[in-house]
This record gives sequence, structure tokens and C-alpha cells, in this order.
Amino acid sequence: MFVARSRAMARLRLLIGNKNYSSWSMRPWLLLHHMGVPFEEERLSFADPSWRSRAAELSPSARVPVLRIDDDVVWESLAIAETLAEAFPSAELWPADLRRHMPFNVGGRHPGKGMTPEVQRDIDRIVAIWTDARARFGRGGELLFGRFGIADAMYAPVVVRFATYGVELPPVAAAYAAAVQALPCVRAWTEQALAEHEFVEEDEPYATSP
Repeated sequence: MFVARSRAMARLRLLIGNKNYSSWSMRPWLLLHHMGVPFEEERLSFADPSWRSRAAELSPSARVPVLRIDDDVVWESLAIAETLAEAFPSAELWPADLRRHMPFNVGGRHPGKGMTPEVQRDIDRIVAIWTDARARFGRGGELLFGRFGIADAMYAPVVVRFATYGVELPPVAAAYAAAVQALPCVRAWTEQALAEHEFVEEDEPYATSP
């Protein structure tokens, strides 16, 4: 049993659609099942015209999946996954070694720091995912699936990490990382991040206090 950060005794209830048809429902169900976290399951049949009204009772989106944690409600697969990652940190639902040894730091430059065999394996896996996505789906532009989307937003912090720690990338991955860094939204975030002057020691393992 994974230990939750503050939800050890919480009651979890997952509202899903047909397992035969709902890919979005599958994702959080797999996470909970794999983690061995006790949860209640309520399945709505898409063949029942009332399924959407039932979903609307719990979620503003009137869609599945929906996760109830005691009286709190989380909807949308990615949000549920992030909530579970925060509530059950020992489950390590996000790649742990890259995050631990190469913490996110827009303004820092620490080439070579944080590299371990485990981190290198995380990097190799990410590079393989990027390379495959670009080869199969990237014809419409420079990003993973051509044009900008959720996948690019999710990988943008990884691109920042690679820049901060001077990670050398093969050509396809390097071109993708450069395309992400050139996005106006990423440039805007970077400019605003560099304008901040707080120094958080726990997030600066490789720097001295200013």
C-alpha cells in the first residue's frame, strides 16, 4: 500500500464510463489499480441516456472520469493523475530520478550536475518517446504531433531541465527541444521566471546563496 501525503484514510471513488469504450476512464483506473490503493468504482453505461446527467452531478464537465476524494472532486484524466501523484508521492508516478537530481530551475545553469545512471535511463526513455512521436506524427510542424498541444506543454519543463543541466541530445530530440524553447508561450514564461529574485535553497542544490 502506498502512503498518501495527507490522504491516508481518504475514501476514493472513481466514476468511469464503459470499459469497452472509454480510454479516458482507463487511465486513472490503471493508476489506482497498479498502486493497490483501495477505491470504489462506479461505472456509467454510455447506452443509458441518463449517464451524462449522473456525471453532471459530480463534475462541471458532465464527463467521465471523475475522482472523488472524500468531499473533493477532481475531473479529467490528467488532473486526476497529477492529484494521485501529489497524494501518493511514494508511488513515483512521474519519473523520480530526473526530478530529484535535476530539479526544475529556469534560470540556473549547472551542466553535468545531477547525472546518474538512473537519470540517464530516464533521459534515454524520454528521447525515445520524442523521436518516435516526431517520426510517426510530426509531419505538420516542429512539435511532437506537428502543432502545439498538451503533450508539448507536459514536456516543456523537461526541455527546461535539459537546458539547465546541459544535457546533450541527439539531433531529432535537440531540434524538438529548440522548437519548444522558441514557442512564444515558453519564452514568455521564461522571461517572467528570470524576473523573479527569490532564492529557494531547497530548490537550489547546486548553487550557493546569493
